[in-house]
Amino acid sequence: MLAAAMLSVILISFTAFFVLGQGKGETVSRTEQKDVENLNGLNSRNAVLMDLEAGEILADKGADEKVYPASLTKIMTAVLAVENIPDLQESITVPDGIFPGLYAEGASLAGFCPGEEAVGMDLIYGVLLPSGAECCLTLAGRIAGSEEAFVDMMNEKAGELGMDGTHFTNSTGLQDENHYSTVRDISTLLRYALENETFRQVFTSSRHSTSPSACHPEGFTFVSTMFQEMSSAQVNGGEILGGKTGYTKDAGLCLASLAVIDGKEYILVTAHANGNHETKQYHVQDAVKVYDQIGKS
Repeated sequence: MLAAAMLSVILISFTAFFVLGQGKGETVSRTEQKDVENLNGLNSRNAVLMDLEAGEILADKGADEKVYPASLTKIMTAVLAVENIPDLQESITVPDGIFPGLYAEGASLAGFCPGEEAVGMDLIYGVLLPSGAECCLTLAGRIAGSEEAFVDMMNEKAGELGMDGTHFTNSTGLQDENHYSTVRDISTLLRYALENETFRQVFTSSRHSTSPSACHPEGFTFVSTMFQEMSSAQVNGGEILGGKTGYTKDAGLCLASLAVIDGKEYILVTAHANGNHETKQYHVQDAVKVYDQIGKS
């Protein structure tokens, strides 16, 4: 009987090890008692799941592989804006000269007009919700005088946070072979950013209406690029609170998200899912799948 009981324990332990997919490139914390989804089953090539409060990595896949972060870059842009503009209600001019280059690159835009006088807080919402590149360049110029100088600040902050696998060359995430990160580094950045209540307020919003301006006398409204792809934010035992999407051809579909499940908050960062803006949004599907699995356990 004793031998049979010991064999049963061994088999259960082996099964748990196999299901969690612990092996090269993928680890699962033994202190986490939940049946975390095997990250090898995701559409995304790279993924990391973190316990927000503890900062503990619960599961990862290719967490330290170099990835192109696409618009996940804008998390850093928004962090620096929140930290370096003392009065977020100040009026900031959206420069005319930034638009030709953005049009040529096919960059995503929030909808501000060339020369528009925009409220700083509206620009930060424009960075994180509709992923507006014009907002990034406007804030970069306001804070550092130029995007080049702002990028130096981005890399300095990355160094302070221990993001050793990250190097930025722009504030928007437009493709550049020297602009790269890892999903582990992005999770570190997002955890840091969420400590700031202003950043958290913006990141967890599904939509935002801007203040009136000459170009938009009644203001205008934009929505989160993540929430607009979801029929519901509810998952088993909780909900997805916010997220920042990203996409370029080289980066694939990327997502950095925050969820609360059974009273505990989690960060999930995924990158390099196949697809594009015209296909199923596999990065969002991955987030729902992982968070649902946590809630089931």
